[in-house]
Amino acid sequence: MAAISMACVSSQCLSLSSKLQNLTLSSPSTQLPNSALKPLSFSANFSQSVLSQGCSSFSTFQRRTFSVVCEAAPQKTADSAAKRARQAETRRLRNKARKSEVKTRMRKVFEALDVLKKKTGPAPEELVPIDNLLAEAYSAIDKAVVKGSLHRNTAARRKSRLARNKKVVEIHHGWYTPVPAPTTV
Repeated sequence: MAAISMACVSSQCLSLSSKLQNLTLSSPSTQLPNSALKPLSFSANFSQSVLSQGCSSFSTFQRRTFSVVCEAAPQKTADSAAKRARQAETRRLRNKARKSEVKTRMRKVFEALDVLKKKTGPAPEELVPIDNLLAEAYSAIDKAVVKGSLHRNTAARRKSRLARNKKVVEIHHGWYTPVPAPTTV
């Protein structure tokens, strides 16, 4: 039985020595004098004196255990999570572009209405380019709702704001007179 265990230990020792030549682990306090074996750092159970004596010294120990401490690698992001992140970034940029377009179209309408409101004696035909800008703004708002960039209530509120401002300019120049609300007694 002892002969069989010695044969196993010596065969393990030979395979261990070939593997140890490829290992490079560092020890913070001491270095091995043997240049064939690179500095090794295992737990305290596996001392450097054992390695420096060679493989034959393994047979003198009954049972020595040692552990190699490895650093944990940072966890890799799951492929599905990475894809979701890419999709979210793409959607964010598209939504940002759509919302920016809506704001730009609305600003152009407001600027045109301000210019028209400040004019003295304009003709009602000057509303035609503003109506075209208003149609473009409505279209951009509706597209943003269909694509999911804007909520439908937000879109309705913005369209209403545009229409109210146009109505204010029409009232200001006398092109529109609001009908008074009927009073009920």
